[in-house]
Amino acid sequence: MSDNFAQTVKQQADIVRIIGDYIKLRKSGAQNYTGLCPFHKEKTGSFSVNATHNYFYCFGCHEKGDVFTFVMKLENISFPEAIRVVATKCGIPLPKREFNSPDEVREAGIRRQLTDIHEAATQYFEAALKAPEAARAREYLTGRGVTAETIAKFRIGYAPDDFNHMREQLAKHFPDEVLRASGLFSAKEQNDGSQGQLYARFRKRITFPIANEQGKTIAFTARALDAEDEKGRPIAKYLNSPETALYSKGQVLFNLDKAKADIRALGFALLVEGQMDCISVYMAGIKGVLATSGTAFTEMQIRLLSRFTKRVIVNFDPDTAGTAATEKSIALLTEEDFEVKIVTLEGGLDPDRFIREQGVQQYMAALRNAKRHSDYLIDRAREQFPTRTPEGKVKAMNFLLPHIRRMPSVRQREEFAVDAAQKLGISFVHSKELSDAASKKVESVSAHRLEPIDRNEEILLRVLVLPENDPARILAVEQLTQHPEWYDSLSSAALLESLANAPAPPNPLDAAPDEPSRILLARTLQNAENPDSASTNAQSMTELVENALETLKCRQLERRQRELRTLIAEADRHGDHEMLTKLTAEKLQIDRKLREQ
Repeated sequence: MSDNFAQTVKQQADIVRIIGDYIKLRKSGAQNYTGLCPFHKEKTGSFSVNATHNYFYCFGCHEKGDVFTFVMKLENISFPEAIRVVATKCGIPLPKREFNSPDEVREAGIRRQLTDIHEAATQYFEAALKAPEAARAREYLTGRGVTAETIAKFRIGYAPDDFNHMREQLAKHFPDEVLRASGLFSAKEQNDGSQGQLYARFRKRITFPIANEQGKTIAFTARALDAEDEKGRPIAKYLNSPETALYSKGQVLFNLDKAKADIRALGFALLVEGQMDCISVYMAGIKGVLATSGTAFTEMQIRLLSRFTKRVIVNFDPDTAGTAATEKSIALLTEEDFEVKIVTLEGGLDPDRFIREQGVQQYMAALRNAKRHSDYLIDRAREQFPTRTPEGKVKAMNFLLPHIRRMPSVRQREEFAVDAAQKLGISFVHSKELSDAASKKVESVSAHRLEPIDRNEEILLRVLVLPENDPARILAVEQLTQHPEWYDSLSSAALLESLANAPAPPNPLDAAPDEPSRILLARTLQNAENPDSASTNAQSMTELVENALETLKCRQLERRQRELRTLIAEADRHGDHEMLTKLTAEKLQIDRKLREQ
């Protein structure tokens, strides 16, 4: 992909909108936006996006870069891939891709066709749900309260009870290699180790497409209509697509494509266990809901979720598997500094059934009364290990200790430990284990201490990152390169020197000579005035620069004047008449210049 195309994309890309697709941003100035940094754990937003200069910077972890850097770092992709992602988001047509080898051409073609075959399969299943054979499937969905609107919204379908029909239909449009790589079909292994004839993986099942963040189908989960086959053997209730080049179960959250905007707006996500629960909750009007496609919740899914919110309500099924998944989710989420609450529905119901039986208002009330994760875990400990005996108290405490240690905040760990000690009937003063747990993980936050800069330094820093042909920048560069003594005593000296003696880089932060200077420049540009104001008029900006330079010049003369007074007194005390004459002449010259100002 050419450099020219990358520059075109970068110039047309709205960095605030692109980054805003990943994390929640709020306006903090005329052209600046802030939010929680996605690259490190934090509670207060130190992540800044500058719309004027098209860069981001984090004052906490010091990650920086342009729109491509952000997408590369967050999605863990290459530079060319980041260009394609940003171009697609901006609606910019991609140039014809160049490949280095025939293998690359083949792999790219297969991946593109895998996306196409999943769309074709989705349409095939949707059409099959309307056929006479799917009457039982439609009855089941109606019985679960699934409306025609819901079926259309989530593209629910039906896999016919046929081994060959789907393969025959798709084989008209896709080669055998793509059919085998799609995960839509199975094949029996032959005696010679080769794979035999393909047959449909999903049969006599209701199908739910699993989409990626862009809303494209990449896999399916399918619910069986029967509990047993014709020979009386049990049938798995749910069957999922296998891992493919498109789909990795631990990296996808069901319904994220539809829910992400609402999650940002609401400030939290509701996490449920299965697709049907997710669909029921979503169609009931609670839009910020996601499902894990099973009980497994992975670090990759947490990283994906953290782009949209750091607050989660978990409502998994109350059975043994669901309870274990809830505890695992709590552990992973709290370790990543999420605020976690837990909902346990009355009667041991799952969200889908609860809403159908008791209504969405009751379900919303349950969400409002969700327990803090610490309260939930303490209650779980008391349920599992009756604390009437010393042995029970020890077991309950040992159950809680790992959860306490995972919390990043020492204050939260202390509160959890004290609360647990009280509710378990353990004297906190004498409980070394709990007190050790509360102090086990200590937060360490380092911050650069920078001397404040004044208005004149701010003006010069802002003008030095303007385009090289800008009149105000030309004036500033000329004067600062000729008179480094004007600024060499300032806290911004290294930064001013670097910006004045180098071409303006695409990302101004790249010109900063060190981390403190980079922080200083980022803060200065973050607090920049409204670019539509009169001060940014070319003539007005030039005047501002002239005044700033004149002020620096006067301050330098005044500093030298003070130095000369000391030196003159020293020369006079030592009787050095030659030096005294020289210093006095220089002081008179400076006195004259200052009077003329």
